[in-house]
Amino acid sequence: MGFLSDIFSRTGRVVRGQANQGVDALEDATFEATVKQTVADMKTELNNVVRASAVAMSNYNQLDAEYQKYVRQSQEWKDRAGMALDAGNEDLARKALAKKSECDRQVASMQQAVEAAQQTSEKLKQQVADLKRKIEEGERTATTLVARKNAAVAQRKVSEAMAGVGSADNAFAALNRFEDTVSKEEATAKAFDQLANAGKDDDLEAQFAQIGAHSVDADLEALKLERKGGALEKTPQPPPPYLPKELAPGAPVPAAREAEKAKA
Repeated sequence: MGFLSDIFSRTGRVVRGQANQGVDALEDATFEATVKQTVADMKTELNNVVRASAVAMSNYNQLDAEYQKYVRQSQEWKDRAGMALDAGNEDLARKALAKKSECDRQVASMQQAVEAAQQTSEKLKQQVADLKRKIEEGERTATTLVARKNAAVAQRKVSEAMAGVGSADNAFAALNRFEDTVSKEEATAKAFDQLANAGKDDDLEAQFAQIGAHSVDADLEALKLERKGGALEKTPQPPPPYLPKELAPGAPVPAAREAEKAKA
């Protein structure tokens, strides 16, 4: 039984811990609403205190009214006893003083209760006034707390974003994850490309390499010939031998000249 009791105790503790954590998370998510509701609860409590105080003070008022009635009646019977004496009627004065004595006994019996009720009433009024001041201060504190909470949350989010950390929905963290994913895909594609090229004929690659080498040699020989031709053009040539005008290159032959003269 002790083992089962320990199991149930530990399980209950875990459940309570999870419940408290859930409540804390809910309060954090609804901080402003929770603070306002706390102030509303304080006002509700104030209303309850005011109603209870009103009932207690009403009882005091009734008791004090009864007490004051006997005080007045005692004074009235005293005045009547004096009037009876002035009228020379001692018997009537004696009866009036007996009534006064009854009222005085009532006043004496009620005096202690009235004083206690009066003290309670004054204390309740002071407590209600203090509670009102605390609620007003609570309202101001609630407004300040909400503003401070919002500012702190905004500052934390900015700091987390600048530090590259934060919640799972952080945009910067998401971009970093996207970049890592693309890098992995690129590396995988390169690996598959290397594996695909691993089966090619090495001799064929070597032959293409030799063709490239022959092409360079051919370009070198062509460059040499080009430079030799340029050197030959720059060498001065001797002047051509003197020829008569008739034999100069492009001059017409004599028969052609005679034919031209005949035509003219």
